[in-house]
Amino acid sequence: MNIKEAIYTRRSVREFTDQPVDKATVQELIQAAVQAPSAVNHQPWAFVVIQDKSLLRSYSDRAKALLAKSVDIKLIALELKETLADREFNIFYNAGTLIVICAKPIGQHPDWDCCLAAQNLMLAAHGLGLGTCPIGFAWPLMAQPDVKEYLKIAPEYQPILPIVVGYPSTAAPTVPRSAPEILYWK
Repeated sequence: MNIKEAIYTRRSVREFTDQPVDKATVQELIQAAVQAPSAVNHQPWAFVVIQDKSLLRSYSDRAKALLAKSVDIKLIALELKETLADREFNIFYNAGTLIVICAKPIGQHPDWDCCLAAQNLMLAAHGLGLGTCPIGFAWPLMAQPDVKEYLKIAPEYQPILPIVVGYPSTAAPTVPRSAPEILYWK
C-alpha cells in the first residue's frame, strides 16, 4: 500500500477479532511512531503497551464511571448517555492491545509531537492490515495518579493518546470528508 492510499483509506476501527497482535508487530508500530518529526528533534514520546484484556476491561469500567461523574450529562447526546450506561460497552472495543503515547516534559509542544507519532503509528498499522482507534474516553482515566503509577508513567509525563490496535473483524465504513476550508491563499 502506498502512502496516499494509506492516508485516504485509514479509518477508525471499532470491531476486532480475538487474534492477538504479537510483540514484534507492536514494536514495529512503535518504531514507525518514533520516525515522526518533533520540534527541535526532542522526540518527547514514551509508550505504554497493555495487552491484558482483563486489565483493559477494568480500565474501561473505571473510565466510564469517571466520565459519568465528570461530564455534564445534559450536554451529551442521548446515544452517548446510553452507550456509557451500557455495562457491556467496552471503551476499548474489546481490542487486545492498547498503546498509550505519553509526552515527556521537554520542548515547546510535546503533546503535538506525540500526535504526529500517533498518526505514523496508525498509518503503519493500517499498512500491516491492522485496525486502530484513538480512545478519547480513556484520557481522564490515564491521567489518574494511581493509573499512571501502575503503568509506570512518571508523574511529570502526560498520557496524550491511547490507541487500540487489533485485527479488524469487519471493514471500517467509509466516512465522507468535508471539503477543506482554505482561509487564505496568495
